[in-house]
Amino acid sequence: MRVKELHPLCCITLESPHGINNQSPEEPVTTALTRSRSLPAKSLIGGSESETVAGILYKWTNFGKGWRSRWFLLRNGILSYSKIRRPENLNLLSPSDDVRLIGDISGERLSRMDSCSGRRKQQKTVGIVHLKQVSSFRESKSDDRKFYIFTAAKTLHLRTDSISDRAAWLQALASTKCIFPLRSLNGDFSFIPPKDLSISTERLKTRLHKEGMNENLVKECEQIMLSEFSEMHGQVKLLHEERTNLLDALRQLEAANLEVGASGKHEFSSLGRGKYSECSTTASSDDKQEFEDVSEEDEPSFHDTKEFFNEPNVGSESNLAISGHADIKRRTKLPDPAEKEKGVSLWSMIKDNVGKDLTRVCLPVYFNEPISSLQKCFEDLEYSYLLDRAYEYGKSGNGLLRALNVAAFAVSGYASTEGRHCKPFNPLLGETYEADFPEKGIRFFSEKVSHHPTVIACHCEGKGWKFWGDTNLRSKFWGRSIQVEPVGVLTLEFDDGEVFQWSKVTSTIYNIILGKLYCDHHGVMQIRGNRQYSCTLKFKEQSILERNPHQVNGFVEDVAGQKAATIFGKWDDSLYYVAGDGISKSKVSDPASNASLLWKRTKPPPNVTRYNLTSFAITLNELTPGLQEILPPTDSRLRPDQRHLENGEYEKANLEKQRLERRQRMSRQLQESGWRPRWFERQGESETFKYTGGYWEARGHRNWDDCPDIFGEFTEELADSA
Repeated sequence: MRVKELHPLCCITLESPHGINNQSPEEPVTTALTRSRSLPAKSLIGGSESETVAGILYKWTNFGKGWRSRWFLLRNGILSYSKIRRPENLNLLSPSDDVRLIGDISGERLSRMDSCSGRRKQQKTVGIVHLKQVSSFRESKSDDRKFYIFTAAKTLHLRTDSISDRAAWLQALASTKCIFPLRSLNGDFSFIPPKDLSISTERLKTRLHKEGMNENLVKECEQIMLSEFSEMHGQVKLLHEERTNLLDALRQLEAANLEVGASGKHEFSSLGRGKYSECSTTASSDDKQEFEDVSEEDEPSFHDTKEFFNEPNVGSESNLAISGHADIKRRTKLPDPAEKEKGVSLWSMIKDNVGKDLTRVCLPVYFNEPISSLQKCFEDLEYSYLLDRAYEYGKSGNGLLRALNVAAFAVSGYASTEGRHCKPFNPLLGETYEADFPEKGIRFFSEKVSHHPTVIACHCEGKGWKFWGDTNLRSKFWGRSIQVEPVGVLTLEFDDGEVFQWSKVTSTIYNIILGKLYCDHHGVMQIRGNRQYSCTLKFKEQSILERNPHQVNGFVEDVAGQKAATIFGKWDDSLYYVAGDGISKSKVSDPASNASLLWKRTKPPPNVTRYNLTSFAITLNELTPGLQEILPPTDSRLRPDQRHLENGEYEKANLEKQRLERRQRMSRQLQESGWRPRWFERQGESETFKYTGGYWEARGHRNWDDCPDIFGEFTEELADSA
């Protein structure tokens, strides 16, 4: 029989004579007709015969929906299932389909199947499981009509109408699995492109000479051809590397799957004994097993391995997952505090520091959050997918949507400041921070390049773009409020040469003595592009009686000064746009007014602390397994006072902070003595610090000879020598 595309084969009504939801299926009524005719449905694959079977099984979905009837089809080693909808919406069983039906199907339904075979509509398959990926299947010990199918990723909980139906399904699964064993990936799948691949241009030159072309033109054509060939050869090598990485990842998955199957937890006995029971030392383990609370719509599909090799275009996100980065599990909460935190008198700190630069005031750790200003810079990249999207839009020729997404990115960096009332740690001179997030496709690096004035420089590389800049925070402590004015230019450059530049707006924290503490951002942000579009955004300052705070309004205009789009929203929630300048002020805050969503803030984490860190910020100071061994001694994660504060060791944090403050006082002397940043360099007196390169290469070799131990022990002799 010719192998067809997978699809359900039966026309049946939504109603079932058996219980669903949380009730066990009852035995069929007397009007049911058992379809006993077993059609010889067999296909020859590799010299083996595979029987095609189908029928209705009850699948556990979740605790909300309970058991649901599904149409199952086992064909050519693949088990597919789909929802049962109205008869006219189902694919029907044609006379040419050789299939053995398992279970009781009423005569009315059977006649409808046979009479409606002329109509055939596409039915959506909910799930596909390849038996090559099934580690085992077994029957339930507590329910004689229930059985399980185990894979390395999930478990299917299934139930039949009778004991005989369960035995028939298990027999069919076992027979098919024997015919379709798991093909090992340890064989030779590799393709090694020739290293010394060359091409001859003699025929081309001879043909061009016959056409009367001069020698210079012939050489130019020859060079073009050789250049194209060289590029193609490079692409073949790159494809070879990607396929090799894919094969390695699949081998790891195969090993994990086999390990699950060999663990003794999900095994079944041989067919000779006629039982498919679990090999477990605990007889009642089946009764203790909980159902998976998984929605049908969220279920993953499992496909044959060869399907991945047939796909020529693999997206960047897939490549990251394949190379093993998708299994990086980052934490979702801070460590539990080791001790109870003690409050600090605000007035005792305020009265002696009114009008001073906040960055030069020594505050106890009570006023700090457990991240540094270097890490705070990386928080602006939380929604880096907006830049990925902007790159793709520009690549496809849509410059307007590129500019809109850049504007959304510039605003999104402020979302994490909502409810954040603590001050990040002021880095030491030469302190650095790296962030390698392959799951987001970005690598970030920052360094404190100046102590007076305090300047932090950063550099980030993404998918088709680079982002860099430096920031000098001028902050003033006014008793009732703290005002921060960022000084510096942020630059975003795409691989195609388009550049956008902007500066941040003023930020103010109000009511630090009396009233509810809150943060606000206000001012005008000019996003200047070097091509067709630029953007102007106004952050509205919040008034005392403001009912709709945190508003951002603006527009994108072309080089001729014509407004191409209008932007509106809130910096702590979402941003929208409409084409042109056709939106009225009354509809500015109404997202439903024919507006399109640009960006929306992610939900806050469930484990909220007094720092109000976002889920993304919680991961910034984490030392993932193996990271500490390759970090330079200047990385913020290794700063002791910050680490003690994160662990809730407040006394130790204060002592370490005082020790490092003494060391910090040396920074101005070091800077005046000719100290230079290790990884950044200023292009001119008034220019931005730019990354000079070499950090990630040094990280790969673990060569940190030029990086001092800035968090180490401090002595008076060291201060005198400075």
